[in-house]
Amino acid sequence: MAVRRAGLAVLALAAALGSAVPGTDGRAAEPGRAGTAGKPVLVIAHRGASGERPEHTLAAYERAIDQGADFIEPDLVATRDGVLVARHENEISGTTDVADRPEFADRRTTKRIDGAEVSGWFTEDFTLAELKTLRARERLPQLRPGNTAFDGQETVPTLDEVIALVRRKEAETGRRIGLYPETKHPGHFRALGLALEPRLVEALHAAGYRGRTAPVFIQSFEVGNLKELRGMTELPLVQLVAADGAPADLAAAGDGRTYADLLTETGLAEIARYADGIGAEKVLVIPRDAEARSLPATDLVRRAHAAGLAVHVWTLRSENYFLPAELRRGDRSDPRFPALKGDAGAEAAAFAAAGVDGVFADFPADALAALRPAGK
Repeated sequence: MAVRRAGLAVLALAAALGSAVPGTDGRAAEPGRAGTAGKPVLVIAHRGASGERPEHTLAAYERAIDQGADFIEPDLVATRDGVLVARHENEISGTTDVADRPEFADRRTTKRIDGAEVSGWFTEDFTLAELKTLRARERLPQLRPGNTAFDGQETVPTLDEVIALVRRKEAETGRRIGLYPETKHPGHFRALGLALEPRLVEALHAAGYRGRTAPVFIQSFEVGNLKELRGMTELPLVQLVAADGAPADLAAAGDGRTYADLLTETGLAEIARYADGIGAEKVLVIPRDAEARSLPATDLVRRAHAAGLAVHVWTLRSENYFLPAELRRGDRSDPRFPALKGDAGAEAAAFAAAGVDGVFADFPADALAALRPAGK
């Protein structure tokens, strides 16, 4: 019963978004590749168009929307006063100018996050008003030097601001734009009395996102909070899985299951009881050999689909540094080679051919160009 519910919900959501999915020029374009049941492969803007603007900024999200992305992805953490904001991590020294702010020098500390010692500045130690005085900056300046031109221009956005942007762009474009929020370190925030789940559900429901076919996926690397969310909302949920390691909440509870265990037939059946899909690290679908060359696709997509689960893969990035060896382009002796763009379109097409239902992409325009070629 749970499997059927999950599968039908994902298909209905894909139909709602995919019946007239805009191409990069804003026109409805027939997809060149298709996932489950012939529906377009969803393009999810990973932290916005983070290959072209500093990640998790309103500028990055708007850029992705303008390029035609189906979903934008805000990773969510909490401030000291309980406001949800978009940052990839609660430690913010790599994505803001906090380390250059003498007034916050004494906030630097070391914490244990998901079993690892982390030093820096943390969102939960700042009020929203304090956080808003900081400015966003590029996280990967060596690979994306062009993005540094936008350093200092944007603040850390709240979830409410992201939703307002989506609503404004929907009114401008006349199309539905999906939200794909991730709860980051939910166990950590729960222990601080800043539980992410009720705040997220309240905000989404208040904004009108309700039911199985709302253009929303809520994702998490943890298991327990997704099960909790299942009791709070009918919005689609996605269990994130990595190639290595284990969910932090299971490890903290002494549960020995790893992500690999979650991807067995038994594990996938269990996921289908509380979630609608899996968000898989891309090497779980198309692995690589010791020379970083692509190997044949695994059977994960087939097995997940058999369990009634959609499969979205993370993360497609266009730079040589992230691509499989056979898709890297340019002069390897060029010191800029790691940052040069390779054949990202071929990688996107390979995942579509493997049957995935969605791809997370730092360069959504590149993924869209490969998956929805103009005129086809």
